[in-house]
Parts: sequence; structure tokens; C-alpha cells
Amino acid sequence: MHQSDESPAPAAALDPFVRVRGAREHNLRGVDVDIPRDALTVFTGVSGSGKSSLAFGTLYAEAQRRYFESVAPYARRLIHQVGAPAVDSVTGLPPAVSLEQRRSTPGSRSSVGTVTLLSNSLRMLFSRAGTYPEGAGRLDSDAFSPNTAAGACPSCHGLGSIHRTTEELLVPDPGLSIREGAIAAWPGAWQGKNLRDILEALGHDVDAPWRELPAEDREWILFTEEQPVVTVHPVRDPERIQRPYRGTYTSAHRWVMKTFAESRSATLRARAERFLTDAPCPVCAGRRLRPEALAVTYAGHTIAEVAALPLTGLDGLLARTPPDGEAARVLAADLRARIAPVVELGLGYLSLDRTAPTLSAGELQRLRLATQLRSGLFGVVYVLDEPSAGLHPADTEALLGVLDRLKAAGNTVFVVEHHLDVVRHADWVVDVGPRAGEHGGRVLHSGPPAELAGVAQSATARHLFAAPGAVAAAGRPRRAVREAAGAVRVSGARRHNLRDVDAEFPLGVFTAVTGVSGSGKSTLVGQVLAREAGERLAADPGFPVRRLVEVDQKPIGRTPRSNLATYTGLFDVVRRLFAATGEARARGWKAGRFSFNVPGGRCETCQGEGFVSVELLFLPRTYAPCPECAGARYSAETLQVRHGGLSIAEVLGLTVEAAAEFFAEVPAAARSLRALEEIGLGYLRLGQPATELSGGEAQRIKLAAELQRLRREHTLYVLDEPTTGLHPADVEVLVQQLHGLVDAGHTVVVVEHDMDVVAGADWVVDLGPGGGADGGRIVAAGTPEQVARGGLGRTAGHLARALGLD
Repeated sequence: MHQSDESPAPAAALDPFVRVRGAREHNLRGVDVDIPRDALTVFTGVSGSGKSSLAFGTLYAEAQRRYFESVAPYARRLIHQVGAPAVDSVTGLPPAVSLEQRRSTPGSRSSVGTVTLLSNSLRMLFSRAGTYPEGAGRLDSDAFSPNTAAGACPSCHGLGSIHRTTEELLVPDPGLSIREGAIAAWPGAWQGKNLRDILEALGHDVDAPWRELPAEDREWILFTEEQPVVTVHPVRDPERIQRPYRGTYTSAHRWVMKTFAESRSATLRARAERFLTDAPCPVCAGRRLRPEALAVTYAGHTIAEVAALPLTGLDGLLARTPPDGEAARVLAADLRARIAPVVELGLGYLSLDRTAPTLSAGELQRLRLATQLRSGLFGVVYVLDEPSAGLHPADTEALLGVLDRLKAAGNTVFVVEHHLDVVRHADWVVDVGPRAGEHGGRVLHSGPPAELAGVAQSATARHLFAAPGAVAAAGRPRRAVREAAGAVRVSGARRHNLRDVDAEFPLGVFTAVTGVSGSGKSTLVGQVLAREAGERLAADPGFPVRRLVEVDQKPIGRTPRSNLATYTGLFDVVRRLFAATGEARARGWKAGRFSFNVPGGRCETCQGEGFVSVELLFLPRTYAPCPECAGARYSAETLQVRHGGLSIAEVLGLTVEAAAEFFAEVPAAARSLRALEEIGLGYLRLGQPATELSGGEAQRIKLAAELQRLRREHTLYVLDEPTTGLHPADVEVLVQQLHGLVDAGHTVVVVEHDMDVVAGADWVVDLGPGGGADGGRIVAAGTPEQVARGGLGRTAGHLARALGLD
């Protein structure tokens, strides 16, 4: 039962420490720990050790719980809450602000400007200091927002683009007739046959190849808004009577647009989306605003043009052209003051109109962190989730400066972090471990960083106090670089900020692509290289690469019904094993009986979710374990079938490590589980929902799924920052696997900031020199030592240190 100090004694109030007693959240084992207030504390440990369970699941959750206790019950139901943590007591805890790397995707209307609140200030500046056309009245700031009725372009509703269809999308194979399914966008089954029969009743030829139909007929069939009603005489089936009926025609365009806009089925909407393309709005030309707002200028620029500038460019514009009037000058000064910390955190290459879904989790968190610097909060706890994620080492110093300023303003800063420079900079370190999952959950050290050196069990200590270059290549022994077996060449790349780039990626080796945030790394590798290799694969039978595998950090599923076992295919093996038991065969049950996603074997009370929604008067909706299955997700009858003494629900509750032992004699399962173990994911549960997995975990699961079916043909593996969110000890495990792929004759290209990983590469391509407009060029290319000794760009010095050259 959760307890806490609701009325701390005066002595506790004066105590300079936050004291946790009996923390049991997730894998924490009754943790007791004392952490100083008004200090920078880093929580570290291997992935899955329990550090986030302590920092976010216990400390932040308890701070939020106490805050909500003071909020009126009616108001509470309007705010998302986390549950009360499993802890005996927490004393000395101030109010907390959480800056997490949220896994949910922001909406398309969210942007850099809205996240940082800079858009509000810019709109006010245009309203007060803009140059209006002669005779036009002053517009309120809302008129400059595409997210308000006053400002949004009425044609595209402020989105800047419209969905449209084309004949090529609706009819991908014009050699087919309508009867043969030429109109791919039509629904299947009876509905599609109905539309075909209506067209035939209207006198259209449904047996001629689509391309031979008159152009005006093709246009009408696909795009008419008319809905004629005709009597249909279906072709008679000798086995059943089919009477004439009145049918209403719907064009393919109308069907697709209606389904996409109105269907409640995610599957149907996704199918309709395949036949849609985005096009700039013809009214606002993608600028999202009404003409009245676009007619107002500042320093000769519309607000759309200003919002498209990189933040460094916007700051320069405001510096060069200060507005007239005291109010406008205050607004301009406020804008520049808000831009400064964003630029300081290495994000000056972003523009205000850059949509939030296109930002990485690290970029989003640093934007929110920059915004907090202007909030002026005092006496709170900031809880941050790996703020160094996606940061080049050159940008880490600025991050440390921002964390120091938050502390200097009278706040306590808790940071979950793996970056060793951040750990060294901390006032206090809480190291959790020693390993992951059930082998972790203990505090190994809570004290100054220097004292961690004496903790023998700590995986962090081994890396934190190693001499420069000692753990270069993430634990791989230093040896001669591999010889390339050909190359993939990219010529004249001009996508995003790439400036007519020519690049060469050697085959049969490990290549690391480096550069500061926004320098063009992901564009060059994830878009240009991947596209070039894919086109060569399709067109050139003699191309040395026979497969292309891109491994990103996107979720393996967007609902709790998707999990580790379903993604890897392991669940299919497990369900077949249960179906093969004597008990299942006696009951006539097939493998489908053991899925919690379909009716039959699942618990129908919660429909296989494992939990039910509980509505409380004046309180927010909450969730509780299903009263029927107690969270098992299956019906009582299904759980009676056991394999090796375990029910299907108990098997899904096993960790990968435990399951590897349980299924050791089942080759199909053992191979999948071995791949997951070898890549450092032995602590995850088989049934762990996809929504609970980090981006790094999702990426490693994808890589493990690929490793378990490793093929002989030469494969190009492309990975975007695979070490993000990983402890250095986990990086060793991952990088050993990647080098193993190269040793097996494949090619690996990674976008990477970890200099120990870069030091162990065979080839390095460094982009820059800066981000955004200051990037997009190849600064250096060569072996790690050549790039380090070349001294060009912001990577060289950091790489030299990792190699032990300085």
C-alpha cells in the first residue's frame, strides 16, 4: 500500500535531501535512497536497470500525485495523470516538472513555434509592428495563426496542403478492365461488385481495358460528384435467387475521400490513404493563412517567410531591423531572448514552421528545456530524460550550461542520462543496477561521481574512469581497418540542406556518418543513400548489394496489442506449441484460440486488453486490472491449457532471458530469443506492450528480428543513431553485433554521435560544419584516424580523444 508524508515535521522540511524509502515501482527492490536538493543529480545504469522507474516512475509520479491532491476533483478529470507510485514514503520532495522524450507523436499542427511559444510573440509583433496595405485595418494576433478560425486559410483549414487523388493512384494498372478490378480504390467484396454492376447498368463498358475507355468516361467514373440511382439486374447465380435492386453510384474519388474523412476503422482509413497524395493548397500556396494576414509584412517579409527562416536567421533579421515603438521593441527583444537558449542548445537550424512530427525526441525535449529557461520557476524539481540524445559531443557543453543555469536559479535537476560527460559534470550520481530487469533494481551508489570508482559491480564506473581510448570501438579490440569491396556512390545530392553533395560509401565495411545536429546526416543516409541503393538494387542485377535493410527507431506498434512476441513472430511459434498440447487437441482448439487479439480464447470482459476503464464522478477516467481475468487477457478455459507447466499468459510474462531457457529445445523459438539476448534485450518481457518500449529498444528489436533470419546475400544495413538511449555497456553489446554483420560479409552504415563507436569504424563521413544552412557539406571522409588527425570540422577533436590521440 502506498504511503507518504502528507504533513512533514519541521525537521523534515529543513532536511536538504529528498529521501525515498521502500520504492517498489517496476523492478525496484524496496529501494531506499537519499538525493540532495538544489543540485544536479544524474540517474544512470544499463538499459532496464530501473533508473527511469526511480526518477520518473517514483519521484516525478509522487510529486505529481501530491499536486493533484490539491486540485479540485472536477479539474482533475481534465488532466492526464500517472498513477500513485509503489513506495513507502518520500520526504523533502518539491513540486516537479517533467521533460520526457514522449513516445506519442505530436499533431501536424504542432510546430517548433508552438512548442517554444515563439509563434505567440511573432504573431504579436506582426500585429503591432507589421506594415499593412493602405486602407487595411490592424489585425489581432489570432489572424496570424493557421490554427485559429480567424487566421486559417479557408480552403485547407490552415494545414497548407490538401488531399487529392489522381487517375494513376486510383487505377494503377490501366491494362485491366473494370470487371478485372482496374479501379483499385473501390471497396472489396459485395460493395465493389455493386459499383461495377451499377456502371454496367448505366451503359459503361466494364470488360474493355481501362486505357481504351473514352477520356470523358474515365473522368466521370473516377471523379463525378453525381450519385445516380439505377435498377441493377445482377448476373444470376444458379444456386441462389438474386432479385433486381436499386443501386446508388459513388465515384472512386468520392468513396476514397469519404472513407478517409469519416470511417472509424483505422484499417479502412489506411487503405483509403494509399490512394491519396498531398498537394500544396491552391489558395494559400502552402502558407496556411488567409490573404489578409499574408498581406502584412515586417522588414519586407510576410509572416510565412519569417517563420520559414532558421532561428539564427530570424534572430539576425530582428537585430538588423528593430521595430518602431516601445511595445514593438519589447516584443522583438522578448523574441530574441526566447531564441537565444534554443540556439545555445544547438537547434538554431530549426525554423518556426518546422512541424513537430518531423523532430526527433531529443530535439523536442531540448526545445521544451529551452522554454523552461524563460519560465522563471524557482524551487522545483526538473526531471529530464536523456537530454543529450541526438547531440553531437560539441553541443554537450551548451547542454551542461543550461542544466547549470536551471540549478543556479534555485531548482533541483534530476537527469536520467548515459552520456559520460554529463555524468562527470553532475554534483551527485545515483547508479542503478547491476544489470537489467530482475537482475537490477538496486541502488549501487548514491553520492559524488568520483566515489563511484570504488563500486566494483557498477557497469558505469568501468566506462566513466577508463583512460581516453581504452574503450574505443565500444569494446572491440583495435585492429587494422577492413578493406572495401566496392562502393555505393551518391552524386549531386540536394535534398533539404545538402549542397550538391558527392559521397562514397564503401561496401563490406563499417561506416559511421557524423556531424552536429542538423548537419544533414540523416538526410544523406536515411533518404539519399537508401534511395540510391534501392534504385540500384531494382535496376542492376550485377549490383554487389542484394538487400537493403533500414532499421529506425519508430515504434514496432502503436497499441498495447502489439508486443515483442508478435513483432518478432515468436508469438506464432508459441501459439502453435499450445495448440499442439494434448489438452488443446482434445478440445479441438487451433493456434488462433491462443491469441488475445481475436474472439475465442481471449477474455471478453476486457476484450484481451487485460484492463478495463473505470469512470468516476468528477475524477479522470482511470484503468484497473480486468476483474474477470486479473490482467491475464485470456478466458479461464484458455488458461487451463499448459505447456511445460505454464499457461499462455504466464509464458507472455517471461523475460526473454527466462524464455530462452524455457524454449531451449524449440529451435524456432530459441533462435529468435537468442538474437534478442545477444543484442542486450534479455530483460524485456515477451508480452511487453509496444507502447512501453523506448525508441532504442524498438530499433534493437527490429535488428534482432533481422539477425534471427540472417541471409547469405550481401546486405546493406542502414541505422540512424542506434546507440541513442543506451548505456555504454549496452553499446558494447550492440556494436559487437553490428561488427559481426560486417565480418559475415555485409555492409553497415550508421548515423552516430558516440565517438567510441565512430573510433571503431572502418570509414567515417563527417558532415557540417554546422547545422541547417551552415551544414549540408562533407567536411572530412576517411579512416577514423585520418579524420581525427585532419583537424577539420567539429568532430575531429572529439574523435581524437576517443582514439587516445590527443
